[in-house]
Amino acid sequence: MAPSTARRRSPRHRWSARVTARSNALDLDRSVFTWHDPHRIALSLKRSAEHSHRRKSDPYRSAMSMLTFYINRAGDNLGARQRRELERAKDELRRVFGKTGKRNTESWSASRR
Repeated sequence: MAPSTARRRSPRHRWSARVTARSNALDLDRSVFTWHDPHRIALSLKRSAEHSHRRKSDPYRSAMSMLTFYINRAGDNLGARQRRELERAKDELRRVFGKTGKRNTESWSASRR
């Protein structure tokens, strides 16, 4: 008898949860992605990224990557309110790291001419 669809999908879901819970790059605060304060989420990710010695890129990129990974993997299972909070956390993360948050499109378009 073939395994059910739920069983075939289950390891993938467990993999995603395991990456979020036990990332080799960042030691995240428990349930950081369920918090409702974007600033608190951003500060927590920043702190985790700056204290990690196992990350492969700079702290800003590691923190943003983990946040984006969580949003993408959650997909439709992420409620609208929490998705908004996490998207705001991206803006906060840019702010706490001193990034502008907007790409310089003028220099990009000038290089394409």
